[in-house]
Amino acid sequence: MTLLELLRGNLRLTGTKNGCSAGECGACTVLLDGEPVCSCLLLAPKVDNREVVTVEGLGTPENLHPLQRAFMEQGAVHCGFCTPGVLLTAKALLDKNPNPTEEEVKNAIAGNLCRCTGYVPIVRAILEAAREETKLLDVVNKK
Repeated sequence: MTLLELLRGNLRLTGTKNGCSAGECGACTVLLDGEPVCSCLLLAPKVDNREVVTVEGLGTPENLHPLQRAFMEQGAVHCGFCTPGVLLTAKALLDKNPNPTEEEVKNAIAGNLCRCTGYVPIVRAILEAAREETKLLDVVNKK
């Protein structure tokens, strides 16, 4: 059983999407110990005693993650099929590099295919979330 099958079938965490079953589209991306991985290629037993984060772990309807908020505000979600994988890939990037350049964002999400939104609003949303996070850190650090 793959991690994708476990998440969707057994655990009913359906935010992780099955796009290609070949690790080519990024729709099934989850974070494994903070790193984005294609869950369609990973056998479920390989994640024993490791941290797995799906899109369901990002935020709540009452308290959206900054990336989720930025995606909504920037119109980066259309059909939404690619969105969970892109969000998690972006989270991994911002966790490592809270102030990425546009080029770094584009490189990070290169493995996530979007067929309807286009990448301009997605990149804009990730950069906006980074700016918001930087502002929050500045406020916290000044206190």
